[in-house]
Amino acid sequence: MTIGPKTERGKGVLRRFTVELEELGRKLLEMGGLVEAAIRRSVQSLADQDKEIAEQVIRDEPRINRMEMEIDGLATSVLALGQPVARDLRFLTSALKINTDLERMGDLAAHIAERSISLMRHPLGQPLEIVPKMAALVQSMLLKCLEAFVNGDEELARSVLVSDDEVDALRDAVYAKMLEAMQRDPGLVPPAVDLIFVARNLERIGDHATNIAEDVVFLLRGVDVRHHAEQAEAV
Repeated sequence: MTIGPKTERGKGVLRRFTVELEELGRKLLEMGGLVEAAIRRSVQSLADQDKEIAEQVIRDEPRINRMEMEIDGLATSVLALGQPVARDLRFLTSALKINTDLERMGDLAAHIAERSISLMRHPLGQPLEIVPKMAALVQSMLLKCLEAFVNGDEELARSVLVSDDEVDALRDAVYAKMLEAMQRDPGLVPPAVDLIFVARNLERIGDHATNIAEDVVFLLRGVDVRHHAEQAEAV
């Protein structure tokens, strides 16, 4: 006599679990969109010397922080109550790590906006084409991560891993250019230091995008590709 109600209750729990997983995925994508916009605007403020856009990025950063806490709470609750296994468990653990990486990207975008405002007060006086190229690359990496996460595209996620070395090379090029500028003209030290920090923040955004790409590969295949672990296991 009790089998029917228990079965219905079990189905209800399963439906709720599925709905919560879908809600978690939706919130992660929403947060990813906010972070992508923050990065894009921070770089735009730098290129256009637009203080209002930079200040908007700084004002919007607490919203990203609130979303991180909301997603953390939802994922932790589902982990505790849903007792997930296999791919669902991988999804939840990946979601928690992706959430952290996205929040840190938002912080870095705000730091870039702050440096952008500083550069408006102390301009370098010469264009530096490397920074926009670097910014475009890390934005592309983030968008690819989000698309790979949505579509379950392992190949696209792995393409992000390849881009990380290029970001590092561009960062090194900015450092070299700014060191040369400071040696040539000590008056350029303040803006050169600001641009070095911009490059460093963009490189860190690229690192977080790489982390997300690794999490997507882990979600899809259950394989840890951090620190080339996949190749080490194959040897």
